[in-house]
Parts: sequence; C-alpha cells; structure tokens
Amino acid sequence: MALTISELARSGGVGVETVRFYQRRGLIDDPRPSRFGGAKGRRHYGDDEVRRLRFVRGAQRAGFTLDEIARLLELDRVNDRPAARTMARERIEALDRKIAVLQAARASLTRLAKACAGGPDGPCPILESFTDS
Repeated sequence: MALTISELARSGGVGVETVRFYQRRGLIDDPRPSRFGGAKGRRHYGDDEVRRLRFVRGAQRAGFTLDEIARLLELDRVNDRPAARTMARERIEALDRKIAVLQAARASLTRLAKACAGGPDGPCPILESFTDS
C-alpha cells in the first residue's frame, strides 16, 4: 500500500497538518519518496504509518499526552513491557480520579435538579449554585 499524506490523514481521521505536526514531533515517520518508488519529492506512506497514526489517536483518546505517546513508542521499540505497563497503570489511576470527580459532580447536579423541581417558589437552586461565590 502506498498512500499520499492526505490519504494517510483520512485513514486516521485527522487533517494533513496534524500528520505533519506528528511528524515534526517524531511520532510518525516522514518517509523518503524512494521507499515506495514514488515520484521525486512526493512522500508515500504504508501500513506502518497508518498503524502508528491510529495508535497516536487512540492513545490521545485514552488521555496520554504527546510526550507520553512518544515514550510509549520508544518503549515498544525497545520492548520494555514493564515500563509500558507502569505508564498504563498510572493513566488508569488518573482516569479513576477524574471519574470520581465527574461522578461527584453528577450526584450534585442530580440533587440540584430534584430540588429545583420541588416547588415553584423562589429561584431554582441550580441557578443559585453556579452564581454563588
């Protein structure tokens, strides 16, 4: 498979400039034209770049920063499973903390919504709760 940069971007659900940004960050290789027999100056991408782009996007959705993603790619290159596992566990702990905060916020809003529905007198507690300092 030989994809242009726009085809690679489309396969990863990103724009061309995002691919170029990832290349500048060293997250995706910038292949030489001769790799796939392409015309001079025209880059072609293969399955490896598609997989890497999809990995970067998936890792971002999991909450990893671009620096952390670069570290994960390096750990994969040197086959350092223990360090990658540690990073995954740390990310899980961070997500668990965020989930706890979101669950507490949801519970508070649920209580406020019930209190607001409780009667027609006075201002709704939801509005008051966000304007109190």
